[in-house]
Amino acid sequence: MSADELLDEETPVLEDLDTEQYLTFIMDGEEYGVDILAVQEIRGWESATPIPNSPDYIKGVINLRGTIVPIMDLRGRFNLADPEYGPETVVIVLKVEMDKGHRTMGIIVDAISEVYDVPIEDIKRTGFGDNCNAIFIKGLVTVNKHMVILLELRKLLTLEDDQD
Repeated sequence: MSADELLDEETPVLEDLDTEQYLTFIMDGEEYGVDILAVQEIRGWESATPIPNSPDYIKGVINLRGTIVPIMDLRGRFNLADPEYGPETVVIVLKVEMDKGHRTMGIIVDAISEVYDVPIEDIKRTGFGDNCNAIFIKGLVTVNKHMVILLELRKLLTLEDDQD
């Protein structure tokens, strides 16, 4: 069978590839999204080894198959209410290309939600100006009639010590 015969009128052809996929999660009742290409794995919450003199939102480190991975409580990073870790609490391990190479870090979130294909043209910039948490926001998008906050991972995973 030729390639022309495989493609008939009933076969959908992807014409618009200007989309990005986001893994979304719930935190403090809001839905947030991270680029799916940065997600290395999703793990259940387990306590981390504390690191002295680290920021309050860094809960410690875990050993992930020989790699030491810092664990960030996203509620603490965003100055939200103290977390209550439960059975749905998960750690999303992210790997992001930074100026000085890759950074692997886990973020603690309340629960995983969905994976969405988001048309790039639908992502709206925030316009929050100097709000300290606005630097962590890539944009906002409406999916299924509700708002999803898309996170800027390079900024989010930059620790205070990294800022020169």
